[in-house]
Formats: sequence, C-alpha cells, structure tokens
Amino acid sequence: MTRELQTHLEDKSQELRETGLSEDEANNIATESFGPPQLIAQQIYEVHSQGTWQEAFFAALSHLLVALLFFASYYWQNIICLSIILVAVTCIVIYGWCHNKPMWFFPWLGYYLLPVIITGMLLIYLPHGWVWLATLAYFPLALFAFAYIMKQTASRDWLYVSLMLAPLPVVFSWSLALGINESLPSNMLSARLQPAIPWIVISFLVLAVATFAYARVRQRWCKAATLLIPPSVILVSVTLVNRGNIGFWGWLILLFSLFALASPAWLQARS
Repeated sequence: MTRELQTHLEDKSQELRETGLSEDEANNIATESFGPPQLIAQQIYEVHSQGTWQEAFFAALSHLLVALLFFASYYWQNIICLSIILVAVTCIVIYGWCHNKPMWFFPWLGYYLLPVIITGMLLIYLPHGWVWLATLAYFPLALFAFAYIMKQTASRDWLYVSLMLAPLPVVFSWSLALGINESLPSNMLSARLQPAIPWIVISFLVLAVATFAYARVRQRWCKAATLLIPPSVILVSVTLVNRGNIGFWGWLILLFSLFALASPAWLQARS
C-alpha cells in the first residue's frame, strides 16, 4: 500500500505541474488531497496489522496448549512433561526473537516469563537466612531482564505489552484463589484444584479466542477491545471460585496486575 500511495502521489503531482503549478505547489496540493496524515497512517496500519490465519492460529496456540494441559490435569503435575513444554516454549521464543519478533511471538514470550515470576514467589519459602540472599541475588537480575523485555516489546507496539502479559494474571489469580502459593500437601492441592479445572480451562480458552481475534482484526481500537476481554473474564471466574479466600492483599495485588495488563489496551480504546 505504501508503494501505491507513493505512485499515486507522484502521478497527482505530475498532473498539477502540467497545469502550470510549480513543483513545490504541486507536491503540497497533491499531499493535501490524501487527507489528514493521521487518516493515512491509520489506513496503512490497518492494511499491515492484520495477521494471516496461520499467524493468528499460532499466536493462539500457546493458550490452547495450556488449556489442554490443564484439561488433562495429570500432565501439568508431571515434571518431565513440564520440562519438555518449557524447552519447547524456550525454543519458540528464541526463534521468534531472532526473526524480528513477529506478532505471534509475544503470547509465547508471556509464558516464557512465567518461570521467572514463579521462582520469585517460591523464594519466600526458603529458610529465613536464605531468603535475603536469594532476594539480593535474584530480584535485581529478574527485574532487569523483565524491564528489558518490556522495553523491547513496547518499542514494537505497546499493545503487544498487553498481549504478552495476558497469561500472567490468569496464573497469578488462580494461584491466589486456590492457595497454590501456600505450602500445601499434594493431596490438599489436588483437592482444591480439581473443582476449578473447568474454569481454568475456560480462562485460557478465552485468552486463545481473544488472541486469535487480535491477530485478525484490522482496526486498532478493535485490537485493544479484544485485549480487554480476558481480564474481565478472569475476575468473574476468580470471584465465582474464590469464595472469599484470597484476602485483602491478594485482591490488591490481583487488581493491580490486571490493571497493568489492561491499561495499554484501555488507553488505546479511549483514544
């Protein structure tokens, strides 16, 4: 489309010069005939922002695989299965990072960041003397890596930040609701998890549908709207399953994380 616009601009300018206008006057009038620059930029964005069906499916595939993993609940508890999935996600992220960070890459990047966050949550269960040492050694590096990835993502498109962070509040909110962040025996953890599995699967399926829609729609405000759907569904799901077990600080952290996820899309929807 950019080449077509340039060709059309040159033809229009040539026609105006043939009427006796100077080159500068002809170029200015030809440029103004296209309309406001914002409208031209929007049209170019809409043409180039729509992903193919294949790109949309591959972007949504990350959420579909997690939904399938929880649906077959045995596998998410299998350390070998989880290790294979982590290696696969790492390889996909490295491939996408080395190939100019296509749109489908960012949902996978969000899952790649999960071990970083989960490791930070697990540090609180170390013996007291080791907590401070682990905190001083781990958190500066983790925050640096997270900030670098956020900066690189926002430099491409700040809506990609919401696309990348979408799975994080899902995992965090369900962890709070089910008490997975607590030190629980495996049998008690399974007892809490089993009734919630259908809702967890639905949460990730919603993420998959929203991600697919994000890739296929052209208008920027529609892309932003698709990224606002998952946080709303997450809040409803957690409210239904939680039964008041999260507590004040848990809800505060949860709402803050959901706000951080939704704010880029919300600001775009308002603009």
